[in-house]
Amino acid sequence: MKKQGFVSPDEIRAQFSSAMSDMYKTEVPLYGTLLQLVADINDKAMAETPELVEQLRWTGEIERLSMERHGAIRVGTADELSTIRRLFAVMGMQPVGYYDLSSAGVPVHSTAFRAVHEDALQVSPFRVFTSLLRLELIDNLGLRELASRILANRDIFTARARELIAQFEREGGLNQQDADAFVKEALETFRWHTQATVTAEEYKRLHDQHRLIADVVAFKGPHINHLTPRTLDIDLIQASMPERGITPKAVVEGPPRRQCPILLRQTSFKALEEQVAFVGQHGALGSHTARFGEIEQRGAALTQKGRALYDALLAATRAELKEFPNEGNAQRYAQLLEKNFYDFPDGHDEMRRQGLAYFRFFVTERGIAARSDVVRPRDLDSLIDAGHVRFEPLVYEDFLPVSAAGIFQSNLGDNAQAHYGISSNQADFHAALGARVLDELQLYADTQRRSILECSATLDLPPLV
Repeated sequence: MKKQGFVSPDEIRAQFSSAMSDMYKTEVPLYGTLLQLVADINDKAMAETPELVEQLRWTGEIERLSMERHGAIRVGTADELSTIRRLFAVMGMQPVGYYDLSSAGVPVHSTAFRAVHEDALQVSPFRVFTSLLRLELIDNLGLRELASRILANRDIFTARARELIAQFEREGGLNQQDADAFVKEALETFRWHTQATVTAEEYKRLHDQHRLIADVVAFKGPHINHLTPRTLDIDLIQASMPERGITPKAVVEGPPRRQCPILLRQTSFKALEEQVAFVGQHGALGSHTARFGEIEQRGAALTQKGRALYDALLAATRAELKEFPNEGNAQRYAQLLEKNFYDFPDGHDEMRRQGLAYFRFFVTERGIAARSDVVRPRDLDSLIDAGHVRFEPLVYEDFLPVSAAGIFQSNLGDNAQAHYGISSNQADFHAALGARVLDELQLYADTQRRSILECSATLDLPPLV
């Protein structure tokens, strides 16, 4: 939808997502191999599971499946985070959720920039998990000052990108020519640079403190460190990656395999060792490990009650494992997950009746045909039982802190985990962001409520909620 000749932010987001994917395929050719593997597995899953295809058609996800991907970046300062928020706003993306990864040994806190309305998500579900380095967690004061000084001397945005962001805010939109220019300029923020901004000795000091700190501080910008396509069968992806010359991480993060997937499951291939040139060097004599390939399988968004049950079962599993999930205990971890998650209902109807997940509701042809009936169901459960209303799970659009930390750690090296005594600080994150993050549970509840009200209107019934 266009206003005053402006391009819809949703269209800009879709254009940017496509351009980002093309850029990353050029930078990391193995990502192209991964995309083809995911496409092949998705085709296989849909060919073998007609009911899955039916579900995807009802929700409209079958059209957006090939578009599904998320990216991840890490920024170093409050100004960078605040400006990246403004940049994503041009694409209709807002900060959703707060994630403290320091409790899992990663010195960042994060949010996810994404579209928030189901109609906007249908156009492009692209999202970017964005982390801010917590400099206060660097216990070496001299190193902290070095990192602060290096970050203060860089600008991760082009001058033209800043101009176009300000123009969007001033005028309320961008025309097609300016939108094209914006996508081109914004891509520069996420591009990989082989030239580091630090000496080899400075890089080593940052790296020895934490490998992620070196990744954030030592380069010109927050290079996109992965893009993530969505699969319909992550276990088959995990098993098939070696056949395509891809080495997967040991453990699939998130809940166990289920008939009715919930939340988010993720895996990845190991981060690449890439040649870089440090300040004072002639030629790319050094190396850096940061960028990797990730795959996700998304399931139902859980309510607060459902999340509490999920968190309790995951905590019980990890307590029983007694160590961080890794290659050596991967099989035992999978067995413990499956055993403990037996207590989480594995059926959409039971999840709905127990209030464990969010759903979208749709009027069926039978429901439309019965609108003129004098005697007909008039409450939601009765409408569902009569076949007048159908429900499908709302896709989880967000992230899991433990899984994000697990992906980070597996690609930074298992010995990269640290322990920080400082607790999470959402107030500081909001101050750096220049806004408050949105509550993802409220967004899901709003989408569910809108779908029920649409059913009410279609069936000529009083509001069902």
